[in-house]
Amino acid sequence: MQAGILTVSDRASRGEYEDKAGPLIREILTSRTTWPVVRQGVVADEVDEIAAALRAWCAEGVHLILTTGGTGFAPRDVTPEATKAVIERETPGIAEALRAESLKITRHAMLSRGVAGIRGRTLIINLPGNPKAVKESLDILLPVLPHALDLLTQSPHSESQHRMV
Repeated sequence: MQAGILTVSDRASRGEYEDKAGPLIREILTSRTTWPVVRQGVVADEVDEIAAALRAWCAEGVHLILTTGGTGFAPRDVTPEATKAVIERETPGIAEALRAESLKITRHAMLSRGVAGIRGRTLIINLPGNPKAVKESLDILLPVLPHALDLLTQSPHSESQHRMV
């Protein structure tokens, strides 16, 4: 399984802000899974830029794309809209679980508009931009992702290939 990490941030895309969430996702995936991160990038909060990156990575065969940032209420937070424009099938249980578990930690979790869905054989999941929230979200997601990706790629007997470390 191959993973991609897309940070959505106007300031980080202009070099005015250090992306901390994207590298944290990479560190967690590298330390807790066997999935190589084959794509990592930063784009501005623009629907067309986000959607173009997601489409390109899906076409390249990336199995899991985790986005970080752009899921809140600010006018420039458009990651969910870009994701919805790209996915073919929504996976609402993922976004619902992230919000439900995150609500146990902070009431602000209800302000997340993040979505998740499938394009072809790629699972795309919107994560928050805050590094602490990213870690909490991955703690929720990682136990179920191997099975989800096996189902998506139709290799249900290959879970050992995606073993959590």
